[in-house]
Amino acid sequence: MSEVPTVGLADIEEARRVLAGVAIQTPMEESRWLSAIAGGPVSLKCENLQRTGSFKPRGAYVRISRLSPEERARGVVAASAGNHAQGVALAAQLLGIKATVFMPEGAPIPKEKATRGYGAEVLFHGRYLEDALIEATAFAERTGAVLIHPFDHVDIVAGQGTAGLEILEQAPDLETVLVPTGGGGLLAGVAIAVKALRPDVRVVGVQAAGAAAYPGSLAEGHPVALSSMKTMADGIAVGLPGQVTFAAVRDHVDEIVTVSENSLSRSVLAVLERAKMLVEPAGAAAVAAVLDRPEAFATPAVVVLSGGNIDPLLLGKVIRHGMAAAGRYLNLRVCIPDLPGGLAQLLTDISAVGANVLEVAHERISPTLSLDEVEVHVQLETRGEPHTAQVMARLRERGYRVDE
Repeated sequence: MSEVPTVGLADIEEARRVLAGVAIQTPMEESRWLSAIAGGPVSLKCENLQRTGSFKPRGAYVRISRLSPEERARGVVAASAGNHAQGVALAAQLLGIKATVFMPEGAPIPKEKATRGYGAEVLFHGRYLEDALIEATAFAERTGAVLIHPFDHVDIVAGQGTAGLEILEQAPDLETVLVPTGGGGLLAGVAIAVKALRPDVRVVGVQAAGAAAYPGSLAEGHPVALSSMKTMADGIAVGLPGQVTFAAVRDHVDEIVTVSENSLSRSVLAVLERAKMLVEPAGAAAVAAVLDRPEAFATPAVVVLSGGNIDPLLLGKVIRHGMAAAGRYLNLRVCIPDLPGGLAQLLTDISAVGANVLEVAHERISPTLSLDEVEVHVQLETRGEPHTAQVMARLRERGYRVDE
């Protein structure tokens, strides 16, 4: 087996020089609400405010800028669900190179349009990123275009690692850094930079539970492909770690944790409401880890918001999902007497406890109902889990038979 190439601090520092005037130093924002939850200072590294809306241009530009004149003439090709696509498209545009990008079917429309807006040709193939990557590889073999891998290349990792240098400069008293993780390019780069300069800092990668390839791969000692994936976090839905990124994560990362779909949607909603920033589900993964286990991470901590590109239609679904996960939507089936005024009385009782009725539907035919009963399906908006418990207690005190 050939030796896996590695990345060092000098490579990341050189990448930073290459990126001067291309990538911006994204802001570090103190998060008072997360700090209160975690019991110590927590800051947000806002890579969602990077050019193209994610950290991806850092690695893509470094990789493409180092192509030979002959390689540039052949153009570049990439596979991406959207963020790497935009990074490649922007880098190619800045360097005057033709770019072709393969996306999996169902990739977010804004990411597709933004990629085309940077001048790249977009083609769709397959259901998952791995499918698109196979087709992009075949395209490279057919045409001679240079494949720009989304994470598994030393230049990509070095470029992403520049975010790690910024984190240490912006948060010099750092104890823990949490990084959203798919293929591992950002996590690998940040970990290499941080551990080289501050080996005492704990580096934590965060994966969506429905697309978590690293725990099993690390347990086996080599990259292992997932048999299936299901997550709203398309930006970190990667079923197989790369050789370069796997070795770096194995050697430099302290822990990989996973978060649920409910936690992801709650975190998107929380960042929008509390930090006044828009992030995609993948970009909120590290926030979800802190919300799930606030006592698990030493502070001062930095949470990386890795991207903010989300389809408005998906955003609406994610917000509704997040509100339900946070106990702010309540779906009930309530049995009431089938008499005039029965529904009005139910709605009056709900109003008295401060819940807002969103939808009401009747069901009269059911083997569980007696002849003088009707089941009412009610969707309510509440102020959160304590208020939800108050609503349920009030309805039961009033004698209703209630099921969630």
